[in-house]
Amino acid sequence: MSSSLNKITPFLWFDNNAEAAAAFYLSIFPSGRKLEELRANEAGPGPKGSLLVVSIELEGQQVTFLNGGPSNKLSDAFSFVIRCDSQQEIDKYWAKLTEGGSETACGWLKDKFGVSWQVVPKNMTELVSNPGGMKAMMSMKKLDIAALEKAASQPQ
Repeated sequence: MSSSLNKITPFLWFDNNAEAAAAFYLSIFPSGRKLEELRANEAGPGPKGSLLVVSIELEGQQVTFLNGGPSNKLSDAFSFVIRCDSQQEIDKYWAKLTEGGSETACGWLKDKFGVSWQVVPKNMTELVSNPGGMKAMMSMKKLDIAALEKAASQPQ
């Protein structure tokens, strides 16, 4: 495995569904692409031909997935952040990523593979630096840009 877009890349440990996860994310981010994969050979580990590692590119970011077995689990301690230009973009990513997954709070969700995502407006920091914006965000699951902007513009 030699190609790399970034010097530092996220490396996520899946039980046995890294290949399905990669295909799912590539379907959501159409500009994405598979970079490389490593499959088991006669020496193992696992059955010959089974996927061990796959690297994909999503929006210019290389991400690598490992089929590592059940000993390590994904958690909310790591999440991907999608900075969106519009409510339409937030709605699109939210709908696709929550399919089979779950909504959490403050623009966070967990997809069907257990990966956590934050789907936020590109100016999120600015919007929540105001107490009104922060309070509004804390009451939301999927973020509503218009409501955040309105709350952030209110005098405190």
